[in-house]
Amino acid sequence: MSDRQIVIVGSGPAGLTAALYAARANLKPLLIEGLEAGGQLMLTTMVDNWPGFRDGIMGPDLMAEMRAQAARFGTETLEGNVTAVDLRHRPFTLVMGDGRTITTEALVIATGASARWLEIGSDRKLSGHGVSTCATCDGYFFKGRPVAVVGGGDSAMEEAIYLTKFASKVTVVHRRDALRASKIMQEKAFANPKIDFIWDSEVADVKDVDKGEVTGIVVRHLKTGHLRELPLDGMFVAIGHTPNTSLFKGQIELDASGYIVSHHGTRTNVPGVFAAGDVQDRIYRQAVTAAGSGCMAAIDAERYLEGLPQDTSETRHTVA
Repeated sequence: MSDRQIVIVGSGPAGLTAALYAARANLKPLLIEGLEAGGQLMLTTMVDNWPGFRDGIMGPDLMAEMRAQAARFGTETLEGNVTAVDLRHRPFTLVMGDGRTITTEALVIATGASARWLEIGSDRKLSGHGVSTCATCDGYFFKGRPVAVVGGGDSAMEEAIYLTKFASKVTVVHRRDALRASKIMQEKAFANPKIDFIWDSEVADVKDVDKGEVTGIVVRHLKTGHLRELPLDGMFVAIGHTPNTSLFKGQIELDASGYIVSHHGTRTNVPGVFAAGDVQDRIYRQAVTAAGSGCMAAIDAERYLEGLPQDTSETRHTVA
């Protein structure tokens, strides 16, 4: 006998939407918040692209509303972090940081993906105040203003090209003397008159933490060590994301980059385990798409539970 019918790990838009739908299906879900309660939207200021809020809504306010809505229908929320899982047998077992164990018949993984930062301190401090990891989310706020993009891969070029719709100028800062992006993305970026490049360089600092806004960046040339300050109003970090899946490695199918492989909706290779949000989405990474997949995961889990066999000792197929 398991403790729960369904447990959801992760409390961003995907996890909270899954909890809402599972609660309305009378599954009495348990939502485990994880290390970053509320997900990446807790680091965001104004969210202007969430449907239904024509004047926008602050990221933390949106997450508070979603959490309250899920709770209204009976979602139980547990603070803390899962430190170990056993997906080899049903019911699945989750071990919390304080040592307690929870068993469940169905599991929704909504642990998200973490944007990689420069780790210079000032970039994190100014996150949401001129520093962003999502051009689609925040590009609109930089109409007619100069910005920088850090990175040299396809994602960085996509961000830079997208930002030219709004920014007066986009400066790409890259550590090497050539881009890592695909040839077609390079050609598009080089052909855009609003994009400039600074080669063999890294961002050493972001100004101005004391003012609470971006006024410029300090760029260090890696071959000469020369420092120069570039005045601008925003910086977009596009050096990739890391899916939060280390907990599940070896027990569930992951792709080469560590994202959970899902099929036929949100199903994984382990029956009864579902994945939603950025943990399985390396393309869109939007709050609204994460919420949509959370809805899908809850519906998939509900249908799975309706047909669940009574034998709870069945061994599940896992990855080597």
